[in-house]
Amino acid sequence: MRVLIIEDEIELSKTLKQGLIEFGFAVDIANKGLEGEEKALVTEYDIIILDLNLPDKDGLEICKTLRIEGIDTPILMLTARDKISDKALGLDNGADDYLIKPFAFEELRARMQALVRRSHGRSNPIITIGLLIINPASRIVTYDKKEIKLTAREFDILEYMGSKYPQVVSTEDILEHVWDDNIDIFSNVVRVHLANLRRKLKKETGEPLIETIKGKGYRLC
Repeated sequence: MRVLIIEDEIELSKTLKQGLIEFGFAVDIANKGLEGEEKALVTEYDIIILDLNLPDKDGLEICKTLRIEGIDTPILMLTARDKISDKALGLDNGADDYLIKPFAFEELRARMQALVRRSHGRSNPIITIGLLIINPASRIVTYDKKEIKLTAREFDILEYMGSKYPQVVSTEDILEHVWDDNIDIFSNVVRVHLANLRRKLKKETGEPLIETIKGKGYRLC
């Protein structure tokens, strides 16, 4: 899951990034409003964490701009303002949720995952595809009740594919949603990790759980 943090407090943004990386998120940071707006307009993020008070462009204005431009990525707004009217204003301008600083990191993570589930049309936090069960919170994968040990990146790819099931996802889709903007887009890193994941799933389950759709990409089956 790829996240954009638009937050001018540099230390807070670094802390958030480190914490989210430990939960398996790919994280990009923008410490200025206009920089964050540009990133959100050109990259398909799974969720945007947007500070309300930014020095160069207000978070409300950024939120409005993104919605006007057709960006429907879930937006979680962060602010020190705790008035109901401020919360309503954020929601009325296109934000999907609102979290008041200071906040518990675990609550932030849970709200983020709930927003992403909702955007994918899922109400259950657990992804179930036949005998395959993917738990994003615990980062545990089982097949027919047997746990499958995956690397962090393998889990991220499988979770993304599971969240999009039964859609086909391309190599570019996986790259954009599982890696941050430091990745070399011309590398074969996705194919290497995907090949390892396919082999591991086949070995552990005896089933070819990932199929290749020629000319389009990959799909869980």
